[in-house]
Amino acid sequence: MDSMMIVLGIVIFLALAFDFINGFHDTANAIATSVSTRALPPRVAVLLAAVMNFVGALTFTGVAKTIGGSVADPAKLDNGVEIVIATLIAAIIWNLVTWWFGIPSSSSHALIGALAGAVFAGAGMSGLNLGGFKTIVQGLIFSPLIAFAVGFIVMTIFKWTFGRHSPHTVNKGFRTGQIITAAFQSFTHGTNDAQKAMGIITFALVAAEVQDHLEVPLWVKLSAATAMALGTSLGGWKIIKTMGTKIFKIEPINGFAADISAASVILTATLTHLPVSTTHAITSAILGVGSAKRFSAVRWSMAGKIVASWIITIPISAALAMIIFKLIDVFFI
Repeated sequence: MDSMMIVLGIVIFLALAFDFINGFHDTANAIATSVSTRALPPRVAVLLAAVMNFVGALTFTGVAKTIGGSVADPAKLDNGVEIVIATLIAAIIWNLVTWWFGIPSSSSHALIGALAGAVFAGAGMSGLNLGGFKTIVQGLIFSPLIAFAVGFIVMTIFKWTFGRHSPHTVNKGFRTGQIITAAFQSFTHGTNDAQKAMGIITFALVAAEVQDHLEVPLWVKLSAATAMALGTSLGGWKIIKTMGTKIFKIEPINGFAADISAASVILTATLTHLPVSTTHAITSAILGVGSAKRFSAVRWSMAGKIVASWIITIPISAALAMIIFKLIDVFFI
């Protein structure tokens, strides 16, 4: 029992480390547009994101339950805790690699892919809940397409509505509005992304027979929310630069449209208990807004690199987790 508590301690540490890294990796999701348009000073934007991430993380638990039980049933896994360790190490490695190179990849894809790979390595195909995994992957695939469409529609409406007004006046108003949308975007980020670590910790608690249900304990909520908020407070400046300046030149009206579009998609997913990529949502919304503004204004070569990172994240994370699980199996079990 003592050794299991030590192993669980390692799981909790890794899960909170993932949440912390997720915080500074995905800070750009919430504040890239408001920083690039100078609606908010960088440090103020990061502080706002940290606070709203914390609030959002404590508000819902549906996504955590989906993560904790939809890919596999932790109660049926003999080596569930080791599977979680492999999952978290693989997801952390991929997050750090993509952060280092300033690539706005998906922490959600990394975690889901790694969990599926680790379960497959530890329990075979029979250990995977293919129906639940398929539903999650469908949400991850369709949410950016929806965010692109919503961003395109919102920006088109703004063009029709404000097209005859002075650009200076319009942008001045939307620059103020971006403070609200940055807060909303940060809140929705917390409602979805922080719950993934909560779900993984709960998965491990059930696998270790510490609890027999997928309800998230209060201490897990507080720990995950705090870890993400602390990570967010450091900022992810490389990714902020990519999203705020390298896709297309964002003006306040564009930033407002992108933020409100992405945040709406993320909150809808949270309310339906679906884990989605906040990175994909905001990046796709920016692409949709840019396309509505002027198709040629979007740097599609950069967009292509971002999309390529989306495609490879799940298989690479899964492969990493499989390798790490096998190493754990050989040297530690």
